[in-house]
Amino acid sequence: MARSIAIVEDEPLIRANYVEALNRFGYETRGYGSRGEASTAFAMRLPELVIIDIGLGDEPEGGFDLCRELRAKSATLPIIFLTARDSDFDVISGLRLGADDYLSKDTSLHQLAARIAALFRRIESLKAPASSETVIEHGPLRLESERMRVTWNGVEIPLTVTEFWMVHTLVRFPGHVKNRDQLMREAELVVDDATITSHIKRIRKKFVALAPDFDAIETVHGVGYRWTP
Repeated sequence: MARSIAIVEDEPLIRANYVEALNRFGYETRGYGSRGEASTAFAMRLPELVIIDIGLGDEPEGGFDLCRELRAKSATLPIIFLTARDSDFDVISGLRLGADDYLSKDTSLHQLAARIAALFRRIESLKAPASSETVIEHGPLRLESERMRVTWNGVEIPLTVTEFWMVHTLVRFPGHVKNRDQLMREAELVVDDATITSHIKRIRKKFVALAPDFDAIETVHGVGYRWTP
């Protein structure tokens, strides 16, 4: 049975295009043009994944409000922001509200589909026995590949799908420098250097919030980044 996806987007043509494209990828997709319309539908039945724009009609922060509502209903429902608003402030706000990923509308449909598939794999892996995990451990770091879960001294670091794969790329070969192309390839992402830098900054901030002395991600200027054991 096809997985159910909801996309909340106030521009009718954009909404219709995404619905049609995701249906072609094999999902059962429904579109909603406003927070109120989506909230009414979700009160009856939650989809298996939700994609949300931030500005919804006359509600410039409507997507944030909807994300908050959805996270109150379900701690595990996969939520992706897909929006033209890509400032650090908006990204951090969305992730703090509990979104699993935050993508620009410049993101290709194939990259969006890759993120959706990754989130569904994570949901499935959470149902699997822990013994089936592929685990990488370096000191206080523990990375569980199938669950896309990273902990530091036993406390989970709330990484997005994109951030997880970047960390995964670095910690698989500690001490090896990974350039921006390698990080993009692993995260199934095509962005400019500044965006990679922003992702790395946010990853560091999440670790530092838990461990103020965290310094395991080293910048090798002009080359890339490495995990220092």
